[in-house]
Amino acid sequence: MIVGVGIDVAEIGRFAAALERTPGMADRLFLPGELLLPTGERRGIASLAARFAAKEALAKALGAPAGLHWLDAEITTEPSGRPRLTVTGTVAARAAELGVRGWHVSLSHDAGVASAVVIAEG
Repeated sequence: MIVGVGIDVAEIGRFAAALERTPGMADRLFLPGELLLPTGERRGIASLAARFAAKEALAKALGAPAGLHWLDAEITTEPSGRPRLTVTGTVAARAAELGVRGWHVSLSHDAGVASAVVIAEG
């Protein structure tokens, strides 16, 4: 059963400008596993924008309650290339309230826009 669905888009150039303008913003939004590729290199801005869109879509799938923390959701990539969502803390608590048992995540970026869809499954 679907508990919630969220979708979000982020203009990549605008997101890049926000990161440049606000020192430390990336560390407030992303965990180390989201910022870095398995090789240790920093992820590209389009990939980070898609992950930001996924966190926004996640909040929408949970009903957009106040008090969710950005770092309580982590979007990583499985070796197959499939995105994976892991939740802890405030996000896990809200998901438990709603009976969420699993997540489906899709990320994309093209033509200057990053997008994400998150489905919360009960």
